[in-house]
Amino acid sequence: MYDKPFAGGVVTGHFITFEGVEGSGKTTQLAILADDLETRGLSVVRTREPGGTKIGDAIRALILDSKNQTMDAKAELLLYLASRAQHLKEVILPALETGKVVLCDRFADATYAYQGVGRGLSKRGIEQIGRFVTEGRQPDLTLLLDIDPKKGLARLKGREEINRLDREALQFHEAVRKGYLHLAKRNPRRIQVVSTDGAVDEIAQKIRKVVDDYFRNA
Repeated sequence: MYDKPFAGGVVTGHFITFEGVEGSGKTTQLAILADDLETRGLSVVRTREPGGTKIGDAIRALILDSKNQTMDAKAELLLYLASRAQHLKEVILPALETGKVVLCDRFADATYAYQGVGRGLSKRGIEQIGRFVTEGRQPDLTLLLDIDPKKGLARLKGREEINRLDREALQFHEAVRKGYLHLAKRNPRRIQVVSTDGAVDEIAQKIRKVVDDYFRNA
């Protein structure tokens, strides 16, 4: 239960995030889980980062635009955090305050993995400014969909549009994966690693088991 005091009240909903490198299938699995939870009578908010708000979507377009290849790593980091600040205020916290289940496609763990490990920025600096933005709030449960980056990038070939991050070298995506797995080792209770080996419905069953276990113990 995300039962954490904050200015204006107490949050009583559930905050579940999906993480993973490009092509891990997290967006598909988030939709499947959302449908499942809604059929069980839960009120679900589906959202994503960067994005989730009008301001966040504008930032998302700027970050992912393939024309912005010269974007500085620190500028990229700060854009992500700006989107997150607006997202928390406008979508996530209001939903949690009213007892909803928030399913978010990426959150702060992605910033550590992509900008901290992938880009090589100061991890301590990222954690410090990240805490300023989130006020120390973390997801209740994070589902890390793990996949070999080579396989993940191969899946992207069927997409109509490849964004700026998709175009990064394989070494970048391998570093991001290492960053995610490092976080999972540091936070074994919150971050549950889900193998993406198998069909979509098989992966969905793995996720449902993890989520059911979470709700039983919440």
